[in-house]
Amino acid sequence: MPGISYEVRGHTAYIAIRRPQAMNALGPEQQAEIIEVWETFRDDPEAWVAIITGEGDRAFCAGADLKTYTPVLGERDIYDLRQDADRPGFGGITRGLNIWKPIIAAVNGYALAGGLELALACDIRVASENAVFGCSEVQRGFHHCDGGTVRLPLIVGLGNALRMQLTGEHIGAGEALRIGLVSEVTTLEGLMPAAERYAAAIAANGPLGVRSAKESMIRSLGRALEDALRFENVLFSTLTRTEDFAEGPRAFAEKRPPEWKGR
Repeated sequence: MPGISYEVRGHTAYIAIRRPQAMNALGPEQQAEIIEVWETFRDDPEAWVAIITGEGDRAFCAGADLKTYTPVLGERDIYDLRQDADRPGFGGITRGLNIWKPIIAAVNGYALAGGLELALACDIRVASENAVFGCSEVQRGFHHCDGGTVRLPLIVGLGNALRMQLTGEHIGAGEALRIGLVSEVTTLEGLMPAAERYAAAIAANGPLGVRSAKESMIRSLGRALEDALRFENVLFSTLTRTEDFAEGPRAFAEKRPPEWKGR
């Protein structure tokens, strides 16, 4: 059985971490697998949006496997280790692997350490009532290294991020909703339907416009306002040469649903 599963239904890709016996923590093998899965999703013309979750009802992802993944880091050559800054990060999408297609995290339990970072790297997070989020690294003597200290304050604000990062305390789904870490909290049974509702809403839109909007927002972070506005307009101008750009207004005028081609 693969540690990471990938399936496409309609225009939605379903990705699952399948290590419930290990709280869906990732070891080196699963790390390599999930990078391949993300690359498959990125390059699949029929997959317009992805939903990622963990198998079972206890954990989305508890981070790196402390028995097989983390100890190796302290044994590697420091020069080689520093090159990881230019390689795909934990969970594949946290660093070094740009995917402009939307990604939804269906958080079905613990999202700790690297598991939280993986959720943060997704565009929309939906949580079940039993979800728990935490920055556990400081309790082990280090801190996040795959976007946690960067993305968390952008999403929940600096004050909330500092509280989570410096204390290492866990927060539940209700608090995550209050601070904006997740968009919605559901029952465990309602989690996937909720994620699929977001996926369907996204897939109903022009896929190229959706991807361009995401790229514009993400790549504008940290840019000077003038540069960001120019970049946004360049991306929009590129869309005007696509078939979908012509189809959208035409479908509106003809009072029918658009037939997106993704080109």
